[in-house]
Amino acid sequence: MTTGAISPKLLHLAWPLVLGNLLQTFYNLADMFWVGRVSSEAVAAVSLMFPLSWMFVSTAMGITAATIALVSQYVGADDDRQADRVVAQTILLTLFVSTVLAAVGWLLRHELLAAIGAEGQVFDESLDYIEVIFFALPFTFLFFAFRASLQGAGDTKTAMWLMVVSAGLNVVLDPFLILGWGPFPAMGTRGAAWATFISRGFATAAGIYILLRGGFGVRLYLRDLRPDFGILRKLVGVGYPATLDGWARSFAAVTMAAFVTPFGTAAIAAYGIGVRIMSVSWSVAGAVGQATATGVGQNLGANTPDRAARVTWVGTGATMAFLFSVAAICVAFPELIIGIFDDSPDVVAEGRTFLYIIAPFWAFFGGTMVIQGAFRGAGQTKVALALSFLARWVFRIPVAIVLAFSTVAIPGTGLAVVGLGIGVEGIWLAFSIGAFLTFLLAAFWFQLGRWTEGIIDDDPVIPEFVEDPATDPNPVETEFED
Repeated sequence: MTTGAISPKLLHLAWPLVLGNLLQTFYNLADMFWVGRVSSEAVAAVSLMFPLSWMFVSTAMGITAATIALVSQYVGADDDRQADRVVAQTILLTLFVSTVLAAVGWLLRHELLAAIGAEGQVFDESLDYIEVIFFALPFTFLFFAFRASLQGAGDTKTAMWLMVVSAGLNVVLDPFLILGWGPFPAMGTRGAAWATFISRGFATAAGIYILLRGGFGVRLYLRDLRPDFGILRKLVGVGYPATLDGWARSFAAVTMAAFVTPFGTAAIAAYGIGVRIMSVSWSVAGAVGQATATGVGQNLGANTPDRAARVTWVGTGATMAFLFSVAAICVAFPELIIGIFDDSPDVVAEGRTFLYIIAPFWAFFGGTMVIQGAFRGAGQTKVALALSFLARWVFRIPVAIVLAFSTVAIPGTGLAVVGLGIGVEGIWLAFSIGAFLTFLLAAFWFQLGRWTEGIIDDDPVIPEFVEDPATDPNPVETEFED
């Protein structure tokens, strides 16, 4: 990404990430499609679990945002050995964090569902789903570590092919485990979770094996799987704002889902379907943002910040143009699209309103995500965090409260906020208003140019690593390279 025409190189990096992210979204869409054959309550349950599951996934994305920044900048500076060390420490950190989160989530699963507002059959279906998803967290975290490691080195295709196989496995397993095809019992939402568990476990095992073999830009050496507190501190220091960024987004999503809950099952189901459709746009924009992060990181490592800026603007413009086109299709055929997942008239009607209000603003969501990717590639994860916080907790949630509800009590104060009370449409409007305002702020902030320094200049000099095949703890690497 440091030489040559920007557009083809950015496309070369981005398209496997786009496909990989779309396949990740396909996991969720496939689950939603098959649980839609069970009941509207099952659809509502999986809808409520999406933001809660995303909260944990966003933690993995935060940690690996630091991995992308560090690996890409070391590769740009021709220090491949230090990039390998970052990979090993990322594996250690993600495994530790995911195990802790899985244990805490399992212990507090009932309280988490109650906090969201799940009740009755929706509560039971949600519990069946989330109990299994917690066990899949280590797989999810380790796969993100694998993908980020290769992405920082400029390889985005390998993880994409693993996602193809994993998503295909998930799609095949869903009807058998959810509806009880063949010899399997019908498990409903729990079956959807087990399909996800199995498919993610396969992708993770294959990814770790690939890192151990090497030959994809970075390698995982067993000798490096000892805590290196210098690298761990840098991963945490760069990664924690990105993790908080993900949490800010996830808690905001949980809050918005809680806002929707009082408006009934149809609104909840429409929200879940609409958010999953919208996640297609996030998948595209997030992938271009990840490719932009790699391009920015490598160019800052090579001391070419002007080219890093050009990478960002090319990615932003292309993403927004694409999302405008996709939104136009959704606005033209909303009933058809919503009806794929749930054809009940109430859900279709509410989903149509969701798309009419939010889809025209998808491009602004996407443009912001690409610019945030540029900040992360530069190691400026605190700026990306600030943008996420403002987008959701300043420009979205307060607007939703004022527009959707007549009055909202402020806990512990005895006071209440008086709103317009226009109903669930006010929640949909809040998404659109927040997206537009955040994009304007993100573009202005990036144009200030305070992100061009990089984050690897103060690293200590580490002796060059010389591989000795006789003592190599990963002997398959030499065979693979031959």
